[in-house]
Amino acid sequence: MFDNRKTLKTIFVVLAIFSFLITGIVGVFLFTNHQNIGKLLQVVAIIKTQYLEDVPVSGMMEGAARGIVESLNDPYSVYLNQEEYEEFRQHIEGSIGGIGIFVSVNEEEKFVVYSVIKGTPANKAGLQKGDIIFRVNDKLASEMDIDEAVANMRGEPGTEVQVGVLRDGELKDFMVTRDIIDIPTVESTVIEDDIGYLQLNLFASNSDEALVEHLAKLKQEKIKGLVLDLRDNPGGDLESAVNISGYFVPQGPVVYIVDNRGRTKSMENNSPVELGVPLVVLINEGSASASEVLAGAIKDTNSGILIGEKSFGKALVQVLIEMKGGDAMKLTTAKYLTPNKTDIQAKGIEPDIQVSLMVDDTEDTQLKKALDVLAKQLGEE
Repeated sequence: MFDNRKTLKTIFVVLAIFSFLITGIVGVFLFTNHQNIGKLLQVVAIIKTQYLEDVPVSGMMEGAARGIVESLNDPYSVYLNQEEYEEFRQHIEGSIGGIGIFVSVNEEEKFVVYSVIKGTPANKAGLQKGDIIFRVNDKLASEMDIDEAVANMRGEPGTEVQVGVLRDGELKDFMVTRDIIDIPTVESTVIEDDIGYLQLNLFASNSDEALVEHLAKLKQEKIKGLVLDLRDNPGGDLESAVNISGYFVPQGPVVYIVDNRGRTKSMENNSPVELGVPLVVLINEGSASASEVLAGAIKDTNSGILIGEKSFGKALVQVLIEMKGGDAMKLTTAKYLTPNKTDIQAKGIEPDIQVSLMVDDTEDTQLKKALDVLAKQLGEE
């Protein structure tokens, strides 16, 4: 009985301290921001008493919350109400049709297509890398955030979506039929002179397992060198990228994560596997996020030679935060640095050898350069 009372007393003390801290934090916030809070309440009062139509306070509060997130000027941070969040979850978890493109935000805050997957509806319809999306169906891109634009291009397989783009100063419209997009995350083959070619299209949660199988097959073919193609790879699962790095870089930090207080933690490669052959990595402006983690680790550890064009430059980490009432926020909470602690956000990774590839090129000049570099390395050894 005594022990129960003691436990209850401890719980009561903990709850009291917690309540005191919360009350204190809220009190300090209200005291230091009383003018701004007063301004918000004044706006609400004026609208409720003078606006022509009746506006629910809940709607105004949602608008205020959305405006706070938008004030961050971060295209990757988004406020989602209950309906938008449910739609977002369905798109992630369900078998929702798409058109086969990856979209991001450029420096001018335009939605740009930075990768078109081969054989997909978008590819067949004629959409191209570099197209700037200005309309999806009847809604202008300027009226949407990037998640909403992508969500509007998704839908039931077999249905159509009209995508308007700006290309070389000319407006073009494409009618695209949605389909289930099945992307093989890893592909491989052996090309001329016993050189292995390994293409990583996306970092899914099982991409590291698929890579192990492809590497084993290539080694059975007794390859003398390897081309790792990360071009137009939009990223994906960070943990998968760290696991995959174990086959290309030595033991040590693969990436550093820096939070909003400047605290830094590293994600390490603790079980390196010797590749055993020279490595060349292909990157371009479509290589983003997790693919930049891998490319940056390879470059900083001198584990391979990077060839191609500067990568996209997305080094921000987002988390999805569920809120009371069913709303949610997708919020940028950290950024990552390469093993040399280089910040590549909005800067990208420069290749060791710059080789541009034009859309109308009949030959893959970047791959040709990779093969030339490997032939030279193998000739010197």
